[in-house]
Amino acid sequence: MAGGFSELLDLKGRVACVTGASSGLGRRAAETLAAAGAHVVGVARRREQLEDWKARAQGETAIVPFDLARRDGIGDLAQAVSEPFGAPDILINAAGINTRQTADEVTVEGWDRTLDLNLAIPFFLSQALAPAMKEKGWGRIVNFASLQTTRAFPGGIAYGASKAAIGQLTRAMAEDWSRYGINVNAIGPGFFRTELTAAVFEGPQRAERNAQQTCIGRNGEPEDIDGPILFLCSDASRYVTGQVLMVDGGFTAK
Repeated sequence: MAGGFSELLDLKGRVACVTGASSGLGRRAAETLAAAGAHVVGVARRREQLEDWKARAQGETAIVPFDLARRDGIGDLAQAVSEPFGAPDILINAAGINTRQTADEVTVEGWDRTLDLNLAIPFFLSQALAPAMKEKGWGRIVNFASLQTTRAFPGGIAYGASKAAIGQLTRAMAEDWSRYGINVNAIGPGFFRTELTAAVFEGPQRAERNAQQTCIGRNGEPEDIDGPILFLCSDASRYVTGQVLMVDGGFTAK
């Protein structure tokens, strides 16, 4: 029985593509999958940070420096991430941006960049990689949702709209592709200290206030994302699809 349980989380032989792998929770997800035995291709704009991740990661890894704001380059990106180890079985769409603009401050440029990077790119990259997953009859796609998938925060007009849409995108992709063995889910992180949330942690009082909003009584630590990532990227989640798993210490439960 113990061996059977371990096999549920075994990622040996799987190929994973992780966007946003240069920092934050994207980097943590890439590290976790590599440590679990997957061949991992990290994608991000900043080559130096990607190379640092590769140097520190366990297992077989490769990097593809790429500006994910280039929607017209998705075909080239799909080909590039398939070259090191073959077509990915697992895709984690972790790259994102938060312009933190109020409704009166939102610009057309900021809106388009936010919706492209947070919503359009996850879909079109998934669309480009889905055919190979269909051929294998097995795939895992994990999108990154947010507390703002269901909650409104100050300065979160464009970001909140994109993350609310990720919830529906996840359900819609699951409805379309799960019959082919491709399970599509999303993770909704609470407050973790990353580049994207740096402003939230600038003041200790604000960080503590957010911690007290959770049921657990603290903000997230990087290792808190490991289990959910492994679950959603493995056979352990074979009957789970179209779901948004909130990894927020119970923030949204209150």
